Amino acid sequence: QVQLVESGGGLVQPGGSLRLSCTASRSVLSMGWYRQGPGNQRELVASISSGGVTRYADSVKGRCTISRDNAKNTIDLQMNNLKPEDTAVYYCRAYWYGEYWGQGTQVTISS
Repeated sequence: QVQLVESGGGLVQPGGSLRLSCTASRSVLSMGWYRQGPGNQRELVASISSGGVTRYADSVKGRCTISRDNAKNTIDLQMNNLKPEDTAVYYCRAYWYGEYWGQGTQVTISS
């Protein structure tokens, strides 16, 4: 079993920045952030392997950076130049011979 603890999120004005963090209860293989906006399916935002290989959704490339600290089993997602369409519940996901999900954190981009 893997427990995931998420932090960050909140209300930000368009053009602002947010940092999301997720800590796993043990070392895992890949970790990432997904989001689900109102009426939408859950989608990948960014992921990072234990070796540091990253993957980004086209919609966030150039605006988001995912990083990982394997010693702390933590990933961070730095999001810049946020847009109203980034509004969603953001979920941390980890893979360790099965999928594990965090409880989700709300990100709202609004003036």
